[in-house]
Amino acid sequence: MTTVLQSHVFKVDDTGNSLPYLLHLPAGYREDEPAKWPVLLFLHGASERGDDPMDLVAHGPVKQLAEGAELPFIVVAPQCPAYSTWAPEISGVHALLGEVASRYRTDPDRTYVTGLSMGGAGTWAITARYPGHFAAAVPICGSWMPEAADRIGTLPVWAFHGEDDLNIPVAHTDKVVAALRERGNDVRYTRYPGVGHDSWTRTYDDPEVYDWLLAQRRAP
Repeated sequence: MTTVLQSHVFKVDDTGNSLPYLLHLPAGYREDEPAKWPVLLFLHGASERGDDPMDLVAHGPVKQLAEGAELPFIVVAPQCPAYSTWAPEISGVHALLGEVASRYRTDPDRTYVTGLSMGGAGTWAITARYPGHFAAAVPICGSWMPEAADRIGTLPVWAFHGEDDLNIPVAHTDKVVAALRERGNDVRYTRYPGVGHDSWTRTYDDPEVYDWLLAQRRAP
């Protein structure tokens, strides 16, 4: 199977709420084989909101796949409605993951989440809402509440932020990381000196990030 990005729409409920999304099945994926694959949930930033999921090729893992890269994950990339942000959509995103798990050969112990900017905030939000669902999280330049640390617990986290970010100051991530460490989470944290809001290109271009994700498994 070649690298493709399949476009779908997930019906969230009966009141008209839906989530367009892109799905990538890795080259080695086969329906007739027992192998189970890790899942990478990617949450985009504010500029890609709307109703055309192909807009998501602008950044991150989806951009890499569109440019021909191979990633060893089933990649799920929902699109947030133009009128919303990720926080109100979290339950729908979680339901989408359940739909994907019911249709494809996913490994329930290797589901990961990452996102940038608004999607970085969404990454913090969904791990706080459903901490037992994920094996690890990579939030990038996203703002969230330090109080979420109680819910996130000891989930493996590698956070990233540019020190010169004028859109979402690095102090936002500093506070969440500090709260996690106070609660015994051995969170990894990379602060990029001299880097502004776009701290995601450098992060997703680093193969170590994907290797680190794949090394994590959901706690029993």
